[in-house]
Amino acid sequence: MSKPLRVLVAGCGHMGTSHARAYHNSPAFEIVGLVSRGRESRERLSRELGGYPTYADFDEALAASSPDVVCIATYPDTHARYARAALNRGCHLFLEKPVASTVDEAESIFALARERNRKVVVGYILQQHPAWNAFVERCQTLGKPLVMRMNLNQQSSGSDWLTHKNIMTSLSPIVDCGVHYVEVMCRMTNSRPVRVHAIGARLSDEIPDDQYNYGHLHVVFEDGSVGWYEAGWGPMISQTAFFVKDVIGPRGSVSIKASSSTLEQSANVDSHTKTDLLLFHPAGLKSDGSFALDDQAIVTADEPDHDALCALEQDYLRRAVTEDLDLESHWRSAVESLRIVIAADISIRESRTVFL
Repeated sequence: MSKPLRVLVAGCGHMGTSHARAYHNSPAFEIVGLVSRGRESRERLSRELGGYPTYADFDEALAASSPDVVCIATYPDTHARYARAALNRGCHLFLEKPVASTVDEAESIFALARERNRKVVVGYILQQHPAWNAFVERCQTLGKPLVMRMNLNQQSSGSDWLTHKNIMTSLSPIVDCGVHYVEVMCRMTNSRPVRVHAIGARLSDEIPDDQYNYGHLHVVFEDGSVGWYEAGWGPMISQTAFFVKDVIGPRGSVSIKASSSTLEQSANVDSHTKTDLLLFHPAGLKSDGSFALDDQAIVTADEPDHDALCALEQDYLRRAVTEDLDLESHWRSAVESLRIVIAADISIRESRTVFL
């Protein structure tokens, strides 16, 4: 067996913890350090995993630990700088979404990865999710154009609201979370996005004056497909209709039914990846005008939990490095999804439709 990949984990919050557990439990990886600005979070995670070196400063950790791989699960405004520093030291990357705060920054990261011949896997957890992949595949049978309706609204308070406010110092909800869902739309349509329009609202005095904590985007694709995505964060967000994952085409519709945990706690982002079943409605009619086929329920209750999905992401990273996988299409999807949500942000701030 080849030597394990030495990995430095930057960020010891929710996502960093799940990725660190995946590395800890895999013989393909060896954790060489945990980095976070908060002492409590890094020491807690180190204790949980049996004791790993901890660092308060990313650059110090990178120099001291000599990793093969750097996992970046910090706040989004640090992603681009940390990624460049790691790539310039010859490290492969696991980079949580969004890749960067701008499309140009994202493209520069992938250009540097090509130049250094390094692998970069972006944390699009839904790409590794069996039920979501089944959702995409079934939606691709519905014909064109598609109508795609999705949201991720979170009624947050306490530590969840604090996390959301920290993210909103640099990114809005539709940028931070939207990349996941517009990436899914791009896979469903396999078509080029052509224009974006969005609206937003600032619903709290606790966030920056130039920021908004509710947003709603519309994207139009070259094949005529259309999609909307809605995201809101904060204690004022409604618990009604906060989970919609629904696609309609000429031949019928497919919807994800929310799990019971999602319906109980919208602030828990993990619950938004969980499903109980897919509902497939065929649109075909008999000669008498009644439906030719009954609706079909596709049970997905045995799907992996959040930590198991993170383990699947890290196994993809392992294969990318050890099997020299071609990640160009993976990188293109990361750039295109970021391009759409950044266009939505521009649309809100400038009150105009953005053509891509």
